[in-house]
Amino acid sequence: MARAARGPPAKDIAGTEGSGLAGRRVVLCVSGSVAAYRAIDVARLLMRHGADVTCVLSASAARLIRPEYFRWATGNAPVTRLTGRMEHVELADFGRADLVVAYPATANTVGMMAAGIDGTPVATVLTVALGTRVPVIACMAMHAAMHANPAVRRNVAFLRRRVSFVGPELAGGKARVAAPEEVLRAALAAVGASAALRGRRALIVAGPTAERIDAVRSIVSHSSGETGSAVAEELARAGARVRMVYGPGCHEPPEGIAVRRVRSAAEMGAATRAELRAGAEIVVMAAAVADYAPASPRRSKVRSGRAGLTLRLRPTPKVVASVRRICPRATLVAFKAEAGVKPARLRAAGLAMMESCGADIVVANDVGGGAARRPTVVLARGARAGAVRLRGPREVARAVRAAVESALDGQGLRR
Repeated sequence: MARAARGPPAKDIAGTEGSGLAGRRVVLCVSGSVAAYRAIDVARLLMRHGADVTCVLSASAARLIRPEYFRWATGNAPVTRLTGRMEHVELADFGRADLVVAYPATANTVGMMAAGIDGTPVATVLTVALGTRVPVIACMAMHAAMHANPAVRRNVAFLRRRVSFVGPELAGGKARVAAPEEVLRAALAAVGASAALRGRRALIVAGPTAERIDAVRSIVSHSSGETGSAVAEELARAGARVRMVYGPGCHEPPEGIAVRRVRSAAEMGAATRAELRAGAEIVVMAAAVADYAPASPRRSKVRSGRAGLTLRLRPTPKVVASVRRICPRATLVAFKAEAGVKPARLRAAGLAMMESCGADIVVANDVGGGAARRPTVVLARGARAGAVRLRGPREVARAVRAAVESALDGQGLRR
C-alpha cells in the first residue's frame, strides 16, 4: 500500500502544543540584530500552536543567521530578496497572511515602518502589512540609549495606532527583545481562539448536490464548496468544534474536521438532520442544494443519439427547514444566491429568506457577472446592513465569524 504524502519534516511539530493558531499563516520578519537567533525559537513555538510560518530576512539578518536555518525551522523557503513574484504582496496582503511579526525589530526597521520607507525586504513586507488589515506585532531589540532616542520614541508613538508592541525588556543598558512566550501570547490575542466561539458545536453544510438522471448522468448545482470549507476552517481556528456535511464539491474540506460525504439533496437532508439531532449551537447552511430533481431517475443509462430527452422534475425538500425544528436555539446562518440583481433587491431577498427559515444571519450573494463586481449583503437580526464587496471565500468566512460572534456575544441570540 502506498504511503500517504506528508509535508516537510519541520512541519511535524505543528499543533503539538496547542491549536490556538491552527490554520493561521504568520509572516515572521527578521531584522539585523544579534537577537535574530531567537527568531528561530519564535517560529517553532508559533508552529507548535498550529501556525504556518514563513520568514523574511533583511540582508543584515541573512549575514548573521544563515537563511537555511529558517527553512529547517519552518519547512518553508525564507525570503531574502524581492523578485518579480512580488513576495511582499504575496505574503502580506490581506487574505494571505493572518499575522505579521517583526522579531527582532531594530531602530532602523521601526524608523522605516514609521516613514513608509522600503529599504529592506522586511521593511517592504511591513509597508504592505500596514496598508491592510493584517495585525502587526513588533518586538524591538536595541541598545537602551537608542530606545531612549526621542526620534525612536516618536516613531513608536506614531506606530502604536496600528502596531502592537511586545517588549522590550530594559535591563543592563539593553532594550532586550521579548521572550518567544510573550510573542505567542500576543499572537493568540491577535488572531487566536475566540471567547464567544471556543468549544461551541458548529455544523457547516456545504458543497453542491448531484441529482441522478440515469446510471451515469446527473444534474449538478454550481458550487465548488470553497466558501463552506473556508467558513469551517475559520470557525475551527476560533476554537469551535466543527463538523461538516459536504456535497460533491471540488474543494477539499479542512484537515482535522469530521466530514459526512453526501451526494443528493435527499442524502444531504438526512445527514444534516442526523447531525442536528446530535446537537449543534451554530449551523451554517452554505450548500447549493438543488431545488429540483428528476422525478423518475433511470436505473440504466439512457441511450445516446436520441433526438431529444424530456425530464420531469420534482421539487426537493428544503434542507434548511429542518434546522429550527430540531435545534430551535441554534444560531443559524443561511446563504442566499441571486444573479444580476441590484443591491436593494439582494438585500430584500436576504431578508425574505431570514423570515422564511428563521435565520439569525443571512449572507446574500450575487453570483452573476465578474467576481470583482459581485456585491454581498450580510444581514443580522436587528442590524442594518448594506452591500459590501468581499474578496473571496476567506473574507466571506471572516464576515460570517464576526456576525456569529456578535450574535452570541453581543445580543445573545438563541441562547
